[in-house]
Amino acid sequence: MSLTILFMPESAYGPTNNCIGIGDILRKRGHRVVFAAEASWKGKLTALGFEEDLVDLAPPSEEEQDPGQFWKDFIRDTAPEYRKSTSEQLETVTKPIWEALVDGAKYCEPQLKAIIERVRPDVIVEDNVITFPALLTAGRPFVRIVSCNPLEVRGQDVAPVFSGLPADDRSEWDAFRAEYDRTHRELWTAFNEWVVAQGAEPLPDLDFIHRGDLNLYVFPEIADYTDARPLDDSWHRLDSSVRETDEGFELPASLAERDGALVYFSLGSLGSADVSLMQRVIDVLGTTRHRFVVSKGPLHEEIKLADNMWGAEFLPQTKVLPLVDLVITHGGNNTVTEALHFGKPMILLPLFWDQYDNAQRVAELGYGVRLATYSFTDEELTGALERLLGDTELRERLAAAGEEIRRRDGLRKAADLIERAGA
Repeated sequence: MSLTILFMPESAYGPTNNCIGIGDILRKRGHRVVFAAEASWKGKLTALGFEEDLVDLAPPSEEEQDPGQFWKDFIRDTAPEYRKSTSEQLETVTKPIWEALVDGAKYCEPQLKAIIERVRPDVIVEDNVITFPALLTAGRPFVRIVSCNPLEVRGQDVAPVFSGLPADDRSEWDAFRAEYDRTHRELWTAFNEWVVAQGAEPLPDLDFIHRGDLNLYVFPEIADYTDARPLDDSWHRLDSSVRETDEGFELPASLAERDGALVYFSLGSLGSADVSLMQRVIDVLGTTRHRFVVSKGPLHEEIKLADNMWGAEFLPQTKVLPLVDLVITHGGNNTVTEALHFGKPMILLPLFWDQYDNAQRVAELGYGVRLATYSFTDEELTGALERLLGDTELRERLAAAGEEIRRRDGLRKAADLIERAGA
């Protein structure tokens, strides 16, 4: 039976790419796949074979915007705050992000209701961190995808989300939770009242999103938290969700003809907007004997690469990763899970949100090294690079783990579960 499946991803590359990957499988199985993505994605999704019925999260701009432009601008404007601790960021980064998300949810609520009336979906899939009441009150099976670190699903025996605190040291957990309550209680209370006024159920305490009839989360078993925070039968882990829509990639001759290990460097579509940080890392890496593929991001013209590098504004990450020996990343969940999918060790330079949680988890499990993003020394970065590249046992262990992750085929598992939810 052919289904009509409505996807609403967050307007950022990670969640949108995740939905693209799953949606592509469903589309090829004969289902109608419609994206209620944010309006800056116009044309990008139809080019991949999907229908678009887009929403504005704020009054439309008179100028055409790049996909996810709102969040790129937001990150650029708040970048100085990333030098603060995760606890301090709760007031100056995390709360403003929630405020922007709340404003967007309220603004697009009438649009979503109209889209649901037009599309008449059999199942609704949301990959976001905030509730949109129209998706819940439509009377259709609702699927929630968590494509951030799964600490988003809270528990007393796991570190608080957004904290980047270690799993084996609880000394700062309570203080962080108290600061989250202090900084977010008023915002959450007002949002919860609005959600209920739209006809949806009350939100879980201090959570900004409901659970679904079906709940999926993207995180490999080798890094998961379920031993400390078990989940009920509505939750299903996707060990990875790596889209198959990326174009091919061939290593440029300028790198293929050089010696040295091959390393991929990306701070994501948002983190790469911090040009000074990008340039600092590039300048240090340029002193090494290795080769680097660099995802330069939206401000690519302002970034100067060294002779042992090649880069571009955008790269087909899923085609680059299989070729490299190591990944240097901001710790976004998309890149972390894809790196583990292909069995690659990581150096992590977290900036905000769940990136600290991913960086901490990778480091404490021994799959990589977490560095202080704005205060690492040259020697710390080059030392971590040489240590991880020289750790043959780790690289073999991760390669074997990657084979198992790929065998589990999270992409098709997600498609199967969504089909079942809509049947």
